[in-house]
Amino acid sequence: MARLLRWLLLIMGTVCVAIGVIHFVLGIDSVPGEGSSGATVDSRERYYGAIFLGYGLAWIWAARQAPISSKVVRWLAGICLVGGLGRILSIAIHGWPQWFQIVLAATELLLPPLYFLLANADEKAAAARPGEPAGAALGEHPAHPLR
Repeated sequence: MARLLRWLLLIMGTVCVAIGVIHFVLGIDSVPGEGSSGATVDSRERYYGAIFLGYGLAWIWAARQAPISSKVVRWLAGICLVGGLGRILSIAIHGWPQWFQIVLAATELLLPPLYFLLANADEKAAAARPGEPAGAALGEHPAHPLR
């Protein structure tokens, strides 16, 4: 389970970084239907892109810890869940968005429970192997410079 958690965190982080870069570089052109929104929405979109890039880097950072902190995983998953709830609020107020936004909402509502379930897997694995950092069993060096 610890290995699965690590991979899921790395995948989530990589996807979030890619999304953040796309939104930062393309601005309103990265969002279907926003092409005529203007400079204010473009500015906001690029700012949010940078924030999302940072969010993705936080997922990657969390995956590189030994052991992976369950508290950090829960915080990051909670942020994702709140984003999904925001999409539900938007649907309730404004109606259904473009189809891909619905896919994103479903993902943001369905993935966090999985992360909550797996959050302490690496800490449990570390506790089961006294004297060995959790990541060492996966061939990682505990003094890696990115930790």
